[in-house]
Amino acid sequence: MHQARKRFGQNFLKDEGIIHAIVSLIGPGSEDAIIEIGPGLGALTRPLLSNLDRLDLLEIDRDLVAYWRKQALPGIDVTEGDALLFDFLAWAKAKRAGGAKQVKIVGNLPYNISSPLLFHLVAAAAEVSEQVFMLQAEVVERMVAQAGSSEYSRLSVMLQARYHLEHVLDVPPESFDPQPKVNSAVVRMIPRSDFNVSLAEWRALEKIVAAAFAQRRKMLRTNLQDYIERLDISDEELTQRAQNIAVERYLEWAAILAKSSQ
Repeated sequence: MHQARKRFGQNFLKDEGIIHAIVSLIGPGSEDAIIEIGPGLGALTRPLLSNLDRLDLLEIDRDLVAYWRKQALPGIDVTEGDALLFDFLAWAKAKRAGGAKQVKIVGNLPYNISSPLLFHLVAAAAEVSEQVFMLQAEVVERMVAQAGSSEYSRLSVMLQARYHLEHVLDVPPESFDPQPKVNSAVVRMIPRSDFNVSLAEWRALEKIVAAAFAQRRKMLRTNLQDYIERLDISDEELTQRAQNIAVERYLEWAAILAKSSQ
């Protein structure tokens, strides 16, 4: 039996009720293209495959890669690799070109790399229909937090600028083996159809948001001092902290900064 590996953040889902709820949420259809990040021992994999013609698996643990290849299940394609390095955009484009009705990325994400992985996945959002992930509950709370909340953060702004986010399910530690020391949650991420931010504007947004949240207790007058002359920031906004500014306002500043940098 495979032993969960701490360095890969492995905790294997075992609660049948939770598994059923997540699979129903993903809603796999025979014409969909789905890639599962970190399939583990197959808690989601097998029920997903029962509704699909094909299922792609991305796994970093070579023992689990060998396990899945040994299963030789029809319709499964296993890729050994690091999700942080995988080209999800190229994968999604290939599936679209192949006639996939919907393109989805799902998985029980390793908690130790969840934030960088979520940022990495943004590059593929234009070609993806939906993402459904299990994450540490604390991360999901930050993802969906609204301006003014203590949980509102750089992660909140950047992901809400690109996706509609929904905290859909709470998952207690006893749903896993071994049990993690934290609570988990499932989030649904649907790329915004009205997203019209250019690459230059996105890069500007990354800079502004990173600077704004660099020192959470400081006012924007301090955190955004390098940008004040180029941005339309009111005196009132300069006395605010980063967590009090709405996503839409950060996007407005990013558009101004990108235009001034041309």
